[in-house]
Amino acid sequence: MAESAAIEDIRDEDGLLQPEFVAKVSAAIAAADAEAARRLTDDLHEADLADLIMALNSDERVRLIELLGRDFDVEALAELDEGVRDELMEALPNPVIASVVGQLDTDDAAYLIEDMDEADQREILASVPAEERVALTRALDYPEYSAGRLMQTEFVAVPAFWTVRQTLDHLRRDTELPESFLEIYVVDPAFHLIGVVPLSRLLRAPEHARIASLMDEEQQVFKVDDDQEDIAFRFEKYNLFSAAVVDENNRLVGSLTIDDVVDIIQEEATEEIFHLGGVGHEELTASVWSTTKSRFAWLLVNLATAILASSVIALFDATIQQMVALAVLMPIVASMGGNAGTQTMTVAVRAIATRNLGRLNALRVIFRECAVGLVNGLLFAAIMGAFAIWWFGSDGLGIVIGLAMIINLLAAALAGIIIPLTLDWLGVDPAVASGVFVTTVTDVVGFFAFLGLAALWLH
Repeated sequence: MAESAAIEDIRDEDGLLQPEFVAKVSAAIAAADAEAARRLTDDLHEADLADLIMALNSDERVRLIELLGRDFDVEALAELDEGVRDELMEALPNPVIASVVGQLDTDDAAYLIEDMDEADQREILASVPAEERVALTRALDYPEYSAGRLMQTEFVAVPAFWTVRQTLDHLRRDTELPESFLEIYVVDPAFHLIGVVPLSRLLRAPEHARIASLMDEEQQVFKVDDDQEDIAFRFEKYNLFSAAVVDENNRLVGSLTIDDVVDIIQEEATEEIFHLGGVGHEELTASVWSTTKSRFAWLLVNLATAILASSVIALFDATIQQMVALAVLMPIVASMGGNAGTQTMTVAVRAIATRNLGRLNALRVIFRECAVGLVNGLLFAAIMGAFAIWWFGSDGLGIVIGLAMIINLLAAALAGIIIPLTLDWLGVDPAVASGVFVTTVTDVVGFFAFLGLAALWLH
């Protein structure tokens, strides 16, 4: 077992996979040495195994799974990025995928096959046991980012009239129950959810106590069509570890757990960061073409807005020709406005996403940001005005750039808060579109204010 992988051999001090470890696995794959591949991967957590798979090239991924055979931890597939997952689902035979699906929780199984062709999905589902097939088919019928798609259909439910002893006997004897759970749901004969009992409370209660006396009737419950963003918000807001999912008739159909919601929170945060940078859903494992497509659209929009800003400059070409210093100082005004607008916009978009900014406090936040923009404008007007006077020896130019700085930083603060709020009110994701519009406003206002004031001053 000298070659078995200890954690220090797998990852470096930054948490990244050790290149030497990946090289050993690649060598085992190249030599078709199944025994060596098993020794190296036998003790890996499914998340580590998933990272290893993503570090290998396309051919090696499939060959590793084939080499490991029944020793392959199928739960690692649910940890893969979508691009690698889809690639593997296309490369692996449907009978192999069906055997994997049969070993996973409903939510993980749905993740694996959700983007496959309908014909392949039907073939895979036909090979899955009837009970699991029904649960998986139902999960796939729900929208992709809904509670119904994310939930696990494995949970523990008991009637309210049972005693603690009856419940514990049920937990010990029923082999169909999930391997791990935190709460026991209480249902009526029609399977309507009426309460929940934390497992810790059940274990501490007297054996003769009725479940009805232990249950909490007030609880956070999700509908099957609730969006994952709302799920993540409520889990974080109310410090939830798990929560029930009910259908439109309030019948218990599944459960959400914190491990699934952590993934959602990370996914939502990543999506917001990407959108702020004008990037679509993108992974490091994505191809050059798909990455190019995800970035091209907003670069094209940015080009159009840049042309608009340039057209403002063109209106004052005669003024610029009279004083070259304007061309030197002009980018400073636009750059300062752009950065100030981005600061305000970033705070606003994040506050909207976390539901800390809305109609209740919008006016107060707008006034605060405008005040910040005005104060910064005055401070930088003094700094830049003095610098322009020292550099070019022109008091008038110092006054012009100082006034332009005040106007643009105030406009940047206003645009940085108003634009995200307006987009959110219109139902458009403010993280996606705010950046381009805020930059356009600061460029146009900055150029127009600086060059317009300069034109008045020169005349």
